[in-house]
Amino acid sequence: MINGVSLGATYSLVALGYTLVFGTLGIINMAHGDIFMFGAFFGLLLVETGLLSAPAMLLVAAGGAAILGLLLEYVALRPLRRRRAGHLAPLISTIGVGIFLRSLALQLFGPDSKSFPMVLRGGSYRLGSAVVTQVDLVILTAGLLIMLSLWLLLSRTKLGKAMRATAENQTTAALLGINTEAIIAITVMLAAALGGVAGALVGLSFAVNPTMGLPYGLKGLSIIVLGGMGNVPGAMLGGLILGFTEVITVQLLSSSWRDMAAFALLFLLLVVKPDGLFGRAQQAGGRA
Repeated sequence: MINGVSLGATYSLVALGYTLVFGTLGIINMAHGDIFMFGAFFGLLLVETGLLSAPAMLLVAAGGAAILGLLLEYVALRPLRRRRAGHLAPLISTIGVGIFLRSLALQLFGPDSKSFPMVLRGGSYRLGSAVVTQVDLVILTAGLLIMLSLWLLLSRTKLGKAMRATAENQTTAALLGINTEAIIAITVMLAAALGGVAGALVGLSFAVNPTMGLPYGLKGLSIIVLGGMGNVPGAMLGGLILGFTEVITVQLLSSSWRDMAAFALLFLLLVVKPDGLFGRAQQAGGRA
């Protein structure tokens, strides 16, 4: 169960990054998986300096990824938005940024996988018949705390209200005195930071390489479809569902079936509820 929650929490963090950008701008950020990958490398670079601290590693991963998110907004998204380009242009633009980041990572870090030091991964604990690693507990704690913090930010703060107002209708939000361009930049940075933290947590558990963002990016996209496009609670729940599905599949069958089972579940749920678990028949269209 703990493995399912920790894996699901990681998936949820990836999906939340997609969800925040889609909810605000109505576009899919195809560079998100590669920002996720750079977050893992940022954390690894800090650890390689000798600072063996998981909280510091996650902060650096989040900060580095947030900077990449800001660059993405100013280079690939805002210029197209000012030209009133359609949804296809930003999609292609973010695909290009993702390819650039992947190629840059290959040049900077090489194609081989790298691992975090074993001392940072810690040991394991036995809870009844289950064996839980320290990494699982770190991922579980960090993931749930971040999701709770995000929920409180969006629901209880002025910034969160401004973000929700901008997502609902940028024109109306601007008329109410909200600096929508600043809110969009903050949203993209926050989404990137979530991806960076998720990348560092995955790297801590497995390994880090320049192509690690591809499968997690695809699963993140699947989760936001499952939960409902642009729906934050849906992304959280969708990630947990996918995580539990994969863990149960591995226990009952084998690891080679996990992706097949996860996407089969996605297909079946979408047949029953095409708009996702929390989706609406028509997603917010007032972003112009």
